[in-house]
Amino acid sequence: MTESSATNYGPLDGLIGIWQGNKGKDVSPDPDGTELNEFYETIVFTEAGDVSNAEEQLLSAVHYVQKVQRISNGEQIHHETGYWIWEQSTKKVTHCLVIPRGMSLLEAGVFVENSAINSTITFDVKACTDEVNWQLIQSPFMQKNARMSEYFQQFILTENKLSYTQSMILDIYGKVFEHTDQNTLIRQ
Repeated sequence: MTESSATNYGPLDGLIGIWQGNKGKDVSPDPDGTELNEFYETIVFTEAGDVSNAEEQLLSAVHYVQKVQRISNGEQIHHETGYWIWEQSTKKVTHCLVIPRGMSLLEAGVFVENSAINSTITFDVKACTDEVNWQLIQSPFMQKNARMSEYFQQFILTENKLSYTQSMILDIYGKVFEHTDQNTLIRQ
């Protein structure tokens, strides 16, 4: 547990801190096919505390900001902010995020603790346009030109290493494309 807080962040506690990685791989759509970008990034997770909904639901939230830049030229290619949320009573994990391209999502899933493997915690979350509760919201421009229909994300957390993979199913350039990102970050 984080000693500076009385909040029980459960499996999210290990995320709190600054993480950096410089071996990211982004496979994204291009009008002529596929574009591969190598990137480096920083994700800063901070304590957001407890939140009570209607005095019935207790949530513990961790806020984050993620900045991603191309290795080739240092250009920022992604900026994201959001919350990872843990509900103690149900042991569910929720992730909500906003990207300044006119897209936000609310996804949920499970976490699995495996103390036999370096005290590893795995988070698997998903959102889908066909899902009633866990949705993607996109601006009219994005719906017309780069509509996302599904988003999957997996985080694998050990004490000082955070690896992730994510996949977005897009309808873009007249075809369906699976846009993927992956990286391994180290606690600073």
